Amino acid sequence: MERSLIESIAAVLPAGGTRIVRGVGDDAAVVRAGGALCVTSVDTMVEGVHFRLDDGWATAAEVGHRALAGALSDLAAMGAEPGEAYLALGLPAGFGQEQALELVGGALALASATATTIAGGDVVSAPAVTVSFTVVGWAENERELVGRDGARVGDLVGVTGRLGGAGAALAILEGRASQCIGQTAALERMRRPVPRLREGRALALVGAHAMIDLSDGLAGDAVQIARASGVRLRIDLEALPLQEGVAEVGAALSVPPWRLAAAAGEDYELCFCVAPEERARIEDALRATGGAGVSWIGHAVSGTPGVSFRDARGNEHRLEGFEHRW
Repeated sequence: MERSLIESIAAVLPAGGTRIVRGVGDDAAVVRAGGALCVTSVDTMVEGVHFRLDDGWATAAEVGHRALAGALSDLAAMGAEPGEAYLALGLPAGFGQEQALELVGGALALASATATTIAGGDVVSAPAVTVSFTVVGWAENERELVGRDGARVGDLVGVTGRLGGAGAALAILEGRASQCIGQTAALERMRRPVPRLREGRALALVGAHAMIDLSDGLAGDAVQIARASGVRLRIDLEALPLQEGVAEVGAALSVPPWRLAAAAGEDYELCFCVAPEERARIEDALRATGGAGVSWIGHAVSGTPGVSFRDARGNEHRLEGFEHRW
């Protein structure tokens, strides 16, 4: 429902003006601003949909961090340098000033760590806590940026970091899985995700052909690369890098751990496609960032645009990422 609505809205939007370099269809829009390129994205999180402030799910500071991290992750997926952020905050009756300042403080801490300036915003009354960040990144020229539409047949498919942590944490918090070894790491992944800005910049500069951030899960997001690029991505489920705690939660839920790694959202890692001959350069570039490493999980082939997920026995599985439904 969510992706279908986005596509329908995109279809009725008029063509952009001469300043538009990339419009709807990528993680962020790119607009020419004088001699530089302005990379802009908006991300919104709503209480009861993306987070809860009761029952120990998340503190106000963690909500502020998550909201900004989700927006900055879109800049990371384009390979842009972070710049400014603008916060629109919707607050219900009873949400006090102290809590609001705690929320902003969580966002400010991440902004400081990522060289992002929160330069303004707005506060309004709302039926539920709503946190919306507009983020602006920068690049000197279009060659420094990566979209979703450049994957080529023969490319390797890689992901940064580890997957499934946020999905495992959600299962623990909802009581569907008991507490387990590794739960601390999984809960931290959900509450304080790390936008892969340095990694995204490095991948763009080394020559990644296509890239997307994993906000809705690999199964939902990788297909966006496949469709935009006109290729089929063949993914090896056993090659997916698992966050600590995912295997234990998967066992508690009686599902293979790769299902959490592929179908659960909000890991905010990067999925990308590169030429096979660039493998060593990519590994060196990501190692130099001092952040997340890389796992090679598949390759691009010719065929109907989409994603094929295969287990160790060669069986193909139909997987879907997270979508908001209304």
